[in-house]
Amino acid sequence: MSLIVKICGLSTPETLDAALAAGADMVGFVFFPPSPRHVSLEVARDLGRQVKGRAKKVALSVDADDALLANSIDALQPDILQLHGKETTARLRDIKQKFGLPVMKAIAVETRVDLTALPGYADIADRILFDARAPKGATRPGGLGAAFDWHLLENLDLKLPFMVSGGLNAANVAEAVRVTRAGGVDISSGVERAPGLKDPEMIRAFVRAARATEELMT
Repeated sequence: MSLIVKICGLSTPETLDAALAAGADMVGFVFFPPSPRHVSLEVARDLGRQVKGRAKKVALSVDADDALLANSIDALQPDILQLHGKETTARLRDIKQKFGLPVMKAIAVETRVDLTALPGYADIADRILFDARAPKGATRPGGLGAAFDWHLLENLDLKLPFMVSGGLNAANVAEAVRVTRAGGVDISSGVERAPGLKDPEMIRAFVRAARATEELMT
């Protein structure tokens, strides 16, 4: 089974092209103003057209209301919605019904207790993303370059696809996949020279490293 590789927080034509050319399966666009990776609707529309079916488009939002979701969907025409806030299971169900798109729910992980809400989300979401819990006082829930203890996901009995994120880079992605047996990996700050500034060579290096781990999944 192939590992799904997602490059998130893309915001320029050049870095998007690097991700697509490298063979990323998913490309993520952030609709959350506090993030240095936030894109305007106009930019999202142009970048969405650039994808041209070469990868799945992911629209990331954080506790967004219906208006923001509708505007981002209209601009990007995403294949999947990534909900990265404190959305409840009821909110997930509501979003799926209103917008008719698959939903990937991010779960913030620091301790095993953080996994107790997983069954409820797994009943509704189409995919789960495990990310490191942001420290208190952080202005955003992800993209902070921090990893969590991947061993918390060992022997995870989850019937739907899941991905890992948080603190990944080309040097440690193989270990993350080996420990978690995740079907996908998601990176943002790990391929940046500075917050929000993606590096094409780092993108290429990460995708190469991630692809090299696929033998671990067989």
